[in-house]
Amino acid sequence: MGRVFRLGAMVLILALVSALALPTAAGATTFSITQLNTPNGDSEPAISIGLDGTMAITGLPWLRASAADFATRLWTGPFGLSPTLRGGIDRSLIQAGRTVLGAEDADVDIGSTGRLHATTLLALVNKPFTAAAFGVSAITCPSPATPGFSVSQCTQQIIDTTQSDRQWITSDGPHVYISYHDSAASSLIHVQRSDDDGFTWRKVGGPIPGQGSATGDATFNNTAGPIVADPSTHNLYVVYAAGQPSIQKGTTANFNNVFVSRSTDGGLTWHANLVFHAPFNTRLNNVFPSLAVDPTNGTVYAVWTDTHGVSVSRSTDQGATWSASKIVSASPANTTVQPWVAARNGTVDVVYYGTSASSNLSLTASWFVYLSNSTNGGTTFGQTQVSPDPNHTGVVCLNGTGCASGTRNLLDLFEVAIDPQNGKAGIIYTDDAQTTDADGNPLPNLVLAQEQ
Repeated sequence: MGRVFRLGAMVLILALVSALALPTAAGATTFSITQLNTPNGDSEPAISIGLDGTMAITGLPWLRASAADFATRLWTGPFGLSPTLRGGIDRSLIQAGRTVLGAEDADVDIGSTGRLHATTLLALVNKPFTAAAFGVSAITCPSPATPGFSVSQCTQQIIDTTQSDRQWITSDGPHVYISYHDSAASSLIHVQRSDDDGFTWRKVGGPIPGQGSATGDATFNNTAGPIVADPSTHNLYVVYAAGQPSIQKGTTANFNNVFVSRSTDGGLTWHANLVFHAPFNTRLNNVFPSLAVDPTNGTVYAVWTDTHGVSVSRSTDQGATWSASKIVSASPANTTVQPWVAARNGTVDVVYYGTSASSNLSLTASWFVYLSNSTNGGTTFGQTQVSPDPNHTGVVCLNGTGCASGTRNLLDLFEVAIDPQNGKAGIIYTDDAQTTDADGNPLPNLVLAQEQ
């Protein structure tokens, strides 16, 4: 789940937009930096860039003083410019007999049809309050490049009302897919499919059951990364970290295996392959493993970190076999968390939070955003510091809702996408070092870094 509710007084922070080029070594990648500050803050952002270069960004409001604050924020705009805040994309969802609170998690996709797709995690609270569950939304909108675009034009619906968690979205033409954890049923990963660009949905097969030893590893025992559709092969992929069967379940969440399951029939059936195995009790879910497909050639990339280095493995045969893993992070990013990957036309962009400290639990760690970039399909990588200043100081806790206050301001992920128009990277990340709340506590807000 994205976050623990944090209620409190809000401080009025004027929206600050600044653009600056981050100097790096001669010839290295540079970025413009745009702060997307809001009065009550945001964290755990997602980004997608459409074929026409239009960006869509989501963020989860941080300070929540009323039900109106439980809505996933959406920004849109052309790559290279400052995006426009459009409002709450899941604010209008309703369910009889329950209060629906959005913005518990979010993911966004701009499909090849031009439509914007989103999915959010919802808290479904009984009225009068007796119990609560978590559900999944499916949202489809006109192209955000359309003049007069508004979230009021979006179709919003709830597609699951069980104990759901961490949902992801992807598309291949009019076929849209949402995957999510079922925390009440063996931690399985469910998949739903739409064949009409996100208007109607039906459940298809899951990537964990029926996979032999991989099923044994992952049942009650996994961290689910994103679902990714490949428009070149029409394959569907899901990445997840899983532990050791029997000896690990219920005792530790240090998952030491990375799997990718592939479907060649639109999610009806799946086949899992092991990408990487580490010694027992080595934690590879820090927090999510990530996945990308290069739509120009079908190469698949999986990334993860053990906090000591970000690793990449690739498959050139549609996920059947995987290359030996390669560490792509380097000093001063000695400790790394929350990797994400994007790929297009031979470019592979891997982002992560990194610090020179020896542990993510260091009280004095200064964290920065880093990009490891390859322009030759993942053969070689170079590292660039993206954020000009630290985006967080101190502990970065990776234990979800079990984290102490102030140690999980970055929540669990941030993302990178590649503009198909120019091959440049758009990175959306969280920074809690620039603004504070009314009590003087660090207030997380979003920052957009766009490659120059």
